[in-house]
Amino acid sequence: MWRPFPSRPSADLLALRSHAERAGRALACSFGSSDEFEAAVIRSRLDAGVYGPKRRRRSVAYAAAAIGVLIALVLMF
Repeated sequence: MWRPFPSRPSADLLALRSHAERAGRALACSFGSSDEFEAAVIRSRLDAGVYGPKRRRRSVAYAAAAIGVLIALVLMF
């Protein structure tokens, strides 16, 4: 049976529109600026332990320096 307006092109057009809308939403960024994005990346990396415990290393370095100064003072006198 011949139809003057086939239903297939309109269905394809609707599918194309819905795919285009979904693609636009997928590209949307939830961050307002690049600073917010970078802060979130750094926060997630800190939570994962990528950067390691900096405070512990720093306190160990200060303690080693203090012990070195004390040993130098004892050897001088």
